[in-house]
Amino acid sequence: MLITSLERQLALTQSECQCAGVTSPRAGAIWGRAKNATATTVDLMEASELTQLLTPEALRLLADLPPYESETDVLALVSRLRKEGHAPGLVATVLTQARLRKKAVAKFGPFAARLLFTQAGLEQATRLEVAAQHAGRFAAAGCHRVADLGCGLGADSLALASLGISVLAVERDEVTAALAAFNLSSFPEVAVELGEATQANLDDVDGVFLDPARRTSGHSNTTRQFNADDWSPSLTFALATARAATAGGIKLGPGTDRELIPDDAEAQWIAVGDDVVEMGLWFGRAKREGISRSALILTPEGNNELVAAGDAPDAPVGELARYVYEPNGAVIRAHLIGEVARSLGGHMLDGSIAYITTDSPAATPFARGFEILETTTVDARAISRALATHDIGRVEIKKRGIDIDPAEFRKKLTLTGSSDGVVILTRVGEKRVALIARRLDDRVEI
Repeated sequence: MLITSLERQLALTQSECQCAGVTSPRAGAIWGRAKNATATTVDLMEASELTQLLTPEALRLLADLPPYESETDVLALVSRLRKEGHAPGLVATVLTQARLRKKAVAKFGPFAARLLFTQAGLEQATRLEVAAQHAGRFAAAGCHRVADLGCGLGADSLALASLGISVLAVERDEVTAALAAFNLSSFPEVAVELGEATQANLDDVDGVFLDPARRTSGHSNTTRQFNADDWSPSLTFALATARAATAGGIKLGPGTDRELIPDDAEAQWIAVGDDVVEMGLWFGRAKREGISRSALILTPEGNNELVAAGDAPDAPVGELARYVYEPNGAVIRAHLIGEVARSLGGHMLDGSIAYITTDSPAATPFARGFEILETTTVDARAISRALATHDIGRVEIKKRGIDIDPAEFRKKLTLTGSSDGVVILTRVGEKRVALIARRLDDRVEI
C-alpha cells in the first residue's frame, strides 16, 4: 500500500515541477528565510550549491542526465555540459546530486530518482521499507496528524503522508529542511518547518516521531556523538515528548546502550536482511500490549518478527553438534537468542557467544544455518588442508569470541577447491576452534 500511494503522489515529474517555477514554493520559501536570517549555520559553498540546485535549469539538467558508470564517462559528460554553456559550478552541483541519487537507490528504490539529497542526510535517512513500518504503527494507533521531529530529508514523512496521515515535519538544518520541502512537495498534507524540535508546537498532533541527531552538524564528514545529552534533541527530551503523545516513537541506532532503554517502552530492533539498521522505542498507543522486545527482519521475500515480554532467558550450553546457527543481528540485539535456540531444539556453544548448535537441521527466518563438515585448530595450514579435503576454494570467514581479523587471516589460506564454504572461527569452552562448514539450504523443511 505504501509503494502504491507513493507512486501515485510522486507521479509529478521533474519537468512538471520546474514548470511551476522553482522546485516547489515551500522549498524556495524555506531556503529564502534561511538565507535572509541574521544568524545561519549554512556554509557559503553549500548555500551557493543549494541556490543553484533549486532552479528550473538545474532540475532539468539533472532529469536529462544520462547514466554514467566510469570516471571516463564523467569526464566526457563534464566536457559535453561545459560545451553546451553550463557553468562549472552548476555542472558540479548536478553531477554530485546524480551520484547521490544513484547511491540512494539502496534506501529509496526507484523513488530516489525524484528526490534530492545531501551526503550526510542520505547516510542518516531511514530506508523506505523501514519508514513504512514506522508509519504503520501510527496508522494502527489511529493517528490523524503526526509531528516528525528531526525529519531530515523526509523519508518518514513520506511514508506517513502516503498513508493519508497529516504531517508536521520539523528540521533544524536549513539546507536539509529546504530539500525535505522539495522531497515532500507532492503531499499538500505535509508542512515542513525550519526550527528546533524542542520549540515545535505540538498542540494539534496526536502522534510524535523523533529521530535525534546523533552526529555533529554538517552535510558531509560528520562524526558520531556518544553522549545522549549531546544529541539533538537530547534523549531526555525525546523520551518525555514521546511519552506525552497519544502515540510516540523514537528512532535510535541499533547499538544504543541498553541501559538507556526505559522499562515502559517497546524496544524493536529492525534488520534489512542481515543488516541491523535501527532500534526503535515505542510508547502509548504505538506500543503493543505485552511486548517489550522485538526483532523484525525485512526481506524481499517477506517480513518476520520475533517478540517477547522481555529479554529471553539464555539456552543452556552444550557440546558442538552437527549444525551451527548464527542468529540475525536483530535477534542478538534484542536478547532473544534463547527463544531461537529453543525453537530449533538446540543449545549454545558458549554462554557469551551467539552461536546455537543442534543435532538436526531446521528452517528458521531468524538465523543462518551451517552444516559442520570438520573441526580443526585455528591454524592457517590446518584450515587450508581441511578446505582442500572438502573441495572448498571460495570461502566466507566468520568469527565470534576470537580476536582475529578475517581479511588478514584469509591471506594466509591456500584455496584450491572449486566449491563454496564457510570457516567459523570461535571458541568451544576454552578451546579456540575452526569449524569448516557449508551454508544450509534455506528451504530445508522442519
